[in-house]
Amino acid sequence: MNEQERNSNDVPQKKTVVYLHGYGSSSLTNTAIYLAKKMPECNVIAPDIPVDPMEALPFLKDYCAAHHADLVIGTSMGGMYAMQMTEYLRICVNPALHMSQLTDVLMVGTFERFQPTVDGRTHYTITEEIIQHFKEMEEHMFDGVTRENQSNCWGFFADGDTLVNYKAEFAEHFSQIADFHGEHRMNNAVLRDVIIPAARKILKE
Repeated sequence: MNEQERNSNDVPQKKTVVYLHGYGSSSLTNTAIYLAKKMPECNVIAPDIPVDPMEALPFLKDYCAAHHADLVIGTSMGGMYAMQMTEYLRICVNPALHMSQLTDVLMVGTFERFQPTVDGRTHYTITEEIIQHFKEMEEHMFDGVTRENQSNCWGFFADGDTLVNYKAEFAEHFSQIADFHGEHRMNNAVLRDVIIPAARKILKE
């Protein structure tokens, strides 16, 4: 361990894990709370992701850089964004690579969040412009994938996911893919038995 990895008390600094939540959720999701509780050896943090991808993508890149992320974990929509954080180790769980195609999910209107944001916002609004922005982003979401950073990305896909299934497309760009027993939305058992062990292994490599 080099000197940069030690603080003034000669104690190793914690690795930083950034968790990216799914659509309609927030940084206060149970997943982020559970990860922070069960991974005390890491500094687990989570941002509230802007609704519009034109704002969200640069925001997340700046957020990961500002917090010196060691690992980015994302689920569903957050998995799609995590995949695009190409400068970092990343775990993508059931990544919703084409939000614009989920017409029963991404639709025009104002909706209630699963949890409020840190600043107390309980609702979000989707416009036709935002849906178009998702379409435009999806056309370029693999642009940053290179041979060098391909090996830093892992995909985890639930065998019971009935909402999205982009495993085949993900496999066209990444080779590190694992299946697990579960549904689209993760529960604590999946986090405990699948995602956290994988995260720890990746951070040690």
